Amino acid sequence: MTHILLSASAVLFYLAATSVIGLRLFRPHETWVPSRDLALSLGFAGLILHTWLLWNSIFSQVGLNLAFFNALALTSWTVITLLLVSSLTKPVENLGLILLPVAAVTLVLESAFGEVAFLSATASWPLKLHVLLSMLAYSLLTLAAVQAILLAIQDNHLRNRHASSFVRGLPPLQTMESLLFEMIAAGFVLLTLALLSGFAFLQNMFAQHLVHKTVLSTLAWVVFGSLLLGRFRYGWRGRTAITWTLSGFLILILAYFGSKIVIEFILPR
Repeated sequence: MTHILLSASAVLFYLAATSVIGLRLFRPHETWVPSRDLALSLGFAGLILHTWLLWNSIFSQVGLNLAFFNALALTSWTVITLLLVSSLTKPVENLGLILLPVAAVTLVLESAFGEVAFLSATASWPLKLHVLLSMLAYSLLTLAAVQAILLAIQDNHLRNRHASSFVRGLPPLQTMESLLFEMIAAGFVLLTLALLSGFAFLQNMFAQHLVHKTVLSTLAWVVFGSLLLGRFRYGWRGRTAITWTLSGFLILILAYFGSKIVIEFILPR
């Protein structure tokens, strides 16, 4: 199966799963409503193809090809994996309404603009551990950001007493908030470990072009840590939690993908 065909098939499965989730949320009273299991099955089918695609694109004897669009596709793979596995035991599959199409877009970009930027097979274990922990942290906090967006929509509808079919299809507000903070807490732990492992191989931030990434990642860590502290000590919730979550997420995205844009696209010029 060619690279393009593999990518196109994964995209179709992701979009089909998105359509099923959308029908369940926006058309719950139709004569026939597709099942939750169908949405998850389509999502897992796309994930299997996504995995196969990344295995062929990223892994080689030379090392890991973590060029910008490959890294983007790998991050989306981690996000979708966490989403689908979590959906087996928790009511979070509706996050796929946003995340699955985004994952499909990353696959299209990876297929269209594939580059080569290897992390050597001989790279030190702290560096490999740092990359793994960073991917997991970014992915969990991405799920938290999408959860915060859905929570904001739900909160706004309830405040205006306009409970649409979309809002009625979501779990109760308290459950949504609890899931949000569970994701943030887990992501914060992983981000802490990612930063600590990163310092193990950090020698000269300026020579390695890591000032931007290090400063912004640390700032994001402070934001998420402050949010968790505010929740624990002052009971922060609702719009406060949403604002802090999205702020920390935007800083984190700038830290990682902003750094890769600068290093791979701007500095070479």
